[in-house]
Amino acid sequence: MDLELRHLRAYLAVAEERNYTRAAQRLHMTQPSLTRTIQQLERIVDCRLIERTSRRFALTDEGEQFLTTAGRIVADLDAAIADLQLRSAVSIGFSWLLPDIWFAAARTRFETLGGHVEIHRIDDPIAALLSGGIDIALLRKDIRLPAQLATRAIAVERRVLAVSARSPLAHARQLRWDDAARYPLVVNTITGTTDETSWTAPHPDRTIVTCTNFDEWIELIAADRGIGAVPELARTRAPHPGVVYLDIPDAPPSHVRLVWRATPAPARSVQRFLDVA
Repeated sequence: MDLELRHLRAYLAVAEERNYTRAAQRLHMTQPSLTRTIQQLERIVDCRLIERTSRRFALTDEGEQFLTTAGRIVADLDAAIADLQLRSAVSIGFSWLLPDIWFAAARTRFETLGGHVEIHRIDDPIAALLSGGIDIALLRKDIRLPAQLATRAIAVERRVLAVSARSPLAHARQLRWDDAARYPLVVNTITGTTDETSWTAPHPDRTIVTCTNFDEWIELIAADRGIGAVPELARTRAPHPGVVYLDIPDAPPSHVRLVWRATPAPARSVQRFLDVA
């Protein structure tokens, strides 16, 4: 049997506690299991490290010497692991309109702890998450997620109507959400926030134009193929000379969520980002 880190940690706990019962409790193991681990260690080093008597606990001379070495090894290893964990990178995938204020704050908090954030613009972040291409997906679309994924809402965004600058709606006043239910609708089927079900009473003959990413979506809006709705952030983050964004007071809000793999359990760096985000 080779010497393992568990042998060193067990020996350090026993030597520091000077008591097998307390050391076992500290290590969350049974006392017989701890005793066997120490016995294995002594067989590996071929030397008695602890004097066992009914009246006192003591380390042998060899045990005292080994305690110093073992303590230094474990401390150095723990420091190296902690340093690597702090410098680990977390990759975040988004399809469009990364919430810049939230992201800047979350990245600053995470990188203050020593980590590093990588961002990736991806048409289908959920597919990338499932394949292991990213660690966390930012999602606005309300969809049923696979069982191995977990999600957490981080923001609620106002929704605005997007219409072609050539559309008569571009100059509409006091437009309400239900007023838009009869117009052709452009739907980003992969990551869009709005589709025909976003209206409680959609027009039965409504034309639906589909696409699979934001770039296609905004060009179809500009071409007057239909209307659409997006978070208000698009007004400043995605201006387009052929698109007008209209305020709709009663438009339903959209939600921003973080999604990550819950099975198997996420890496510590991923959990640390989730904690600060």
